[in-house]
Amino acid sequence: MSVSLLSNAQTKKQPTKMLRHAVLFKFKDTSSPEDVKKVEDAFRALPTKIKEIADFEWGTNNSPENLNQGFTHLFFVSFKTEKDREVYLPHPAHKAFVEVLGPHLDKVLVLDYWAGK
Repeated sequence: MSVSLLSNAQTKKQPTKMLRHAVLFKFKDTSSPEDVKKVEDAFRALPTKIKEIADFEWGTNNSPENLNQGFTHLFFVSFKTEKDREVYLPHPAHKAFVEVLGPHLDKVLVLDYWAGK
């Protein structure tokens, strides 16, 4: 009977490389909590409407460092390929979301990168 022993490094599955699309919002001071909730809900609905979104995460700032420069919300969208991002950006559901966001947006910061270790 032959037994093959693999090291931990050999048995661990390599993480899939993902294209991360990080979007930060600073809302207008005139936007109500209800307005902001509409934007949150609209963005959170995108993964159900755009199949190219591989993963989605979002949250609001709670850093004690006070370095957020007024940005309060982070939405983190992941794609498997650049082609998937190319489908997402002009997608009708994304454009509809931008219409909901537009009246309430003061500033936006977007960074895309390939996640790696």
